[in-house]
Amino acid sequence: MMRLVWVGMMLGAVALSGCTGIETLNRATTPTDLYTLTPKSTFASGLPRIRQQIVVEEPTASSAVNTDQIAVQPTPYQIEYLPRARWVDRAPVIVQNLLVESYENSGKVRSVGRSSVGLRPDYVIVTDLREFQARLPVVEIEGTEALKIDVRLNLKIVDSFNNQIIDSKSFEAVVQTASDEIEDVILAFDTALGRTMRNSVEWSVRSIYSHAQKNPRPALQ
Repeated sequence: MMRLVWVGMMLGAVALSGCTGIETLNRATTPTDLYTLTPKSTFASGLPRIRQQIVVEEPTASSAVNTDQIAVQPTPYQIEYLPRARWVDRAPVIVQNLLVESYENSGKVRSVGRSSVGLRPDYVIVTDLREFQARLPVVEIEGTEALKIDVRLNLKIVDSFNNQIIDSKSFEAVVQTASDEIEDVILAFDTALGRTMRNSVEWSVRSIYSHAQKNPRPALQ
């Protein structure tokens, strides 16, 4: 098991002693565990259905989270990364793919895709991934050290017909981990991202439906 408390110990040891060639080789040959997250599949029953096509752009993000490394923020001014653990892709790519799947799982969107697939969308979902990390300091819970996972998305809905933003909103979820074990950390990431995606999908579908009702025109083919 990989415990997050080891992160601080490892970083401190490296800072004090420096990296020898043997240490560098050992880190290079240590297996890395890869982790992924899941899309949302349950949504509000009263969600309207839209016939417009939408495209989800890859989220923008700071360099601290635009990586496949799992970020930990021990102070408001410092970013570190878990050793021997990575996401299966860069965090913005993961979020983009899971948002597309979540829209599809809602059953309320005529068609949805990524910006790279060449769709001619009626609306574009422009996303900024503003928070995607575990936060310290830790809180003692029943003998283990818990962290808080912070995920925050800002969504803008762009009407492709006139290239104007019709609505914008931020969604955030902060979830406390059950322990400092890596499995509990990933589960908390999944829960936090799931909450923000569900709220994002429901809000954007309602916003697009309302805008389309007030601005009727043939959907792009």
